[in-house]
This record gives sequence, structure tokens and C-alpha cells, in this order.
Amino acid sequence: MTTAIISASELADATAGPRPPVLLDVRYVPGAPPGRPEYDAGHLPGAVFVDLEAELSAPPGAGGRHPLPDVGAFGASMRRAGVSSGTPVVVYDAGLGWAAARAWWMLRWTGHRDVTVLDGGLAGWDGPLTTEIPAPEEGDFSPVPGALPLLDADGAAALAREGLLLDARAAERYRGDVEPLDRVGGHIPGAVSAPTSENVDADGRFLPAATLAARFKALGATADGTGPGTGPAIGVYCGSGVSAAHQLVALEIAGIPAALYAGSWSEWTADTARPVATGPDPQ
Repeated sequence: MTTAIISASELADATAGPRPPVLLDVRYVPGAPPGRPEYDAGHLPGAVFVDLEAELSAPPGAGGRHPLPDVGAFGASMRRAGVSSGTPVVVYDAGLGWAAARAWWMLRWTGHRDVTVLDGGLAGWDGPLTTEIPAPEEGDFSPVPGALPLLDADGAAALAREGLLLDARAAERYRGDVEPLDRVGGHIPGAVSAPTSENVDADGRFLPAATLAARFKALGATADGTGPGTGPAIGVYCGSGVSAAHQLVALEIAGIPAALYAGSWSEWTADTARPVATGPDPQ
């Protein structure tokens, strides 16, 4: 049984139980206005809004469009939202699940052990919504980065050569047919196309673990995701490190550990000396 996702019915039971989780609403759509107005119009009871661009990312720059935030600032944001080390956390959004997955990865990477993504997001929730803004008690979460593997550009390039580097973007962006956001289209040489859209069903819920495991095996993933040394044999990147987190949730459901290249394509292409490949997946 996966610990990465939680169903709407399981969440309803948990919120009514003796240890209700902290709920984080991370609504975000790339290129759209911040999700705060949608949150204000209706959210899960008790949920606190978390701004992906202001609290889960640093300002854009050489590190990409969504660099990882300052760890201290991230910890302060989580404590304000009521997050404590010993309290379960459930994150959700109303879109593709990317933003919720970014919050999941950030909390897991910094040491929180009990974080899940609401499977299917807000659309899968059939319980009540509220416009009441909660005032949670300050949490005690103190982030310590390093609990999950993280790649830099050199590490991503090495995995593309020696392991498996998955590109989570749409196939047309991987091929370089279009590039709506970054300086140039294409992919990191050696990377394999693996769009996040193939992780979920028509309702946006993650596919069963066995189905996901078969998908990643067909893409070249090893059974346990580890290489001959001590590091992971699998890495994931996307445009700016957000949708890649969704891929990491899918890989965890499949039981395959993997590393995130957080800077992703936006950081890779910021350095014009780095090579760019175009065209279809060689596999």
C-alpha cells in the first residue's frame, strides 16, 4: 500500500479521526494568476493556502523558473500553516496534481515522514467546502534537507548517460516541436520522454501501482531504482521542477526510488554551453 497518496474517502475518515491531518491547498496553474482567489471562494475545511511561487519556490533566475526556496523560509511557512513533525499532512490542488506533488516532495525532502497527496485533487473530493479562513496553531516542523535525493545539472547529465533520466514534460516539448516557456526547445541528451499525463486516469487519479511499475519498467527503470553505486539510477526533470515531482509520486507508488533535478529544463537551458537534443525518443 502506498504512503504517497490518499483517497477522498480515506481523507474524510482521517479528518474525523483522533489525529486529523494538516491540510494544505496548493492551487496553481502554470501561467495563470495565483490560486488564492479560488481558495477564498471555497476550500476543504481547515485547509491553509500555500503559494507555490512565493513559498515553495525561490524567485526565478539562473537556477530556473522555480528554484527551491530558502529552507529556513520554507520551514517558517510550514510552521505558520500548522505543520508539525509528528502530524500527518495532506496536500491537494485543483489542477493536474503538479503543485500538490511539489509540496509533497518539499516536505519529504526536508524530513517530514507523513505527507500524502489527495488523489484526484479537489475534483475528487465530494465532501463540504468552506470559505472560512483557518487560524492554525503554530507548528514545530524544522526542515532538514536531504531526506530524498536531489540532482544538479551535472548529476542529471551523468544519469542521462549512465542511468535513466526521465523527462516529465509533454512529448512535443521533449522533441522540441514547441517550447512555450523556456529559451529553447528539446531535451537533455540521453533523457527519455515520460509525460506525467500517462501516470493518471481520465479523472486525474494515479494508475494502480502494478500499472505504473510496468510503465516505468518499459521505459528502462530498474526494479528498485538503484544503480551499481550508492546513488539512484533514475532521475526526473521537467520544465521547472514542478511536474517532475508528480512523476516522483508515481514512481513512489510503483516502489521505485528516484532523484529530482529541481532546476530542470529552465536551469539547463539558462547556460548556453549545455547541449540540447531534439527529435523523438531514441527508445
